[in-house]
Amino acid sequence: MTDKQVLKEFLELPLWNSEDVFEKFRYHLKSIFSEDRVNPKKRFLYIEGFLREKVLLVAHADTFFDKHYGYPENDHEITEKDGYFTGEKKNGIGADDRAGCAMLYLLRDSGHSILITDGEEQGQTGSRWLMEYNYDIADRINDHQFMIQLDLKNAADFKCYSAGTDSFREFIQNITGYTEPNRDRGTDIVRLCRDITGVNFSIGYYDEHTTGERINIREWENTLNMIRKLLSAKLPRFPLRDK
Repeated sequence: MTDKQVLKEFLELPLWNSEDVFEKFRYHLKSIFSEDRVNPKKRFLYIEGFLREKVLLVAHADTFFDKHYGYPENDHEITEKDGYFTGEKKNGIGADDRAGCAMLYLLRDSGHSILITDGEEQGQTGSRWLMEYNYDIADRINDHQFMIQLDLKNAADFKCYSAGTDSFREFIQNITGYTEPNRDRGTDIVRLCRDITGVNFSIGYYDEHTTGERINIREWENTLNMIRKLLSAKLPRFPLRDK
């Protein structure tokens, strides 16, 4: 399968639950899946990388439409037009964050660690639960060089929110050429980064959380290839607080 075909496959998964996304990663021999028996959004899947100097790659399996609509009978169809994947205008396409999950799937054997969360669209439910009740995994994910989340709109932005330092922001901008427009709001890395820094990168989607959601295929591919190049570089460890 080409990268583009993998992206389309993930966008075609049902929007209304996260089961199919987790199933894509469960086959991995090193996968650790954990979930709460009461709240199905309190769950995550972790695959630890084999490299000595590795980063944690993060994406979330749920979509906005899972939370706000929840009508599994409303199937969606992905179409390609003018360099974008779009839907039928009656539903979104879940590019936030199925496009990020597709990237992690393509990077799953890179030697770096993978974390798929649930409930990001519901206040980072899964990542909060991980940090509060799964102490061993919380320690393990913070024993990385830094975290990379793939869950940001536009073509070439990055955001660290409160999970960055001046030296880390300078490193990210210099090595990627992406820029940080602001530090507003937050996502899973804000909950997960206890001891190390984290960054969220643009993956080419637009008009998220609406029926007109779309993703620019070339921009998604550009970020994927940028991440591949970044992961092949020497990656220093960036503590959450500059010394």
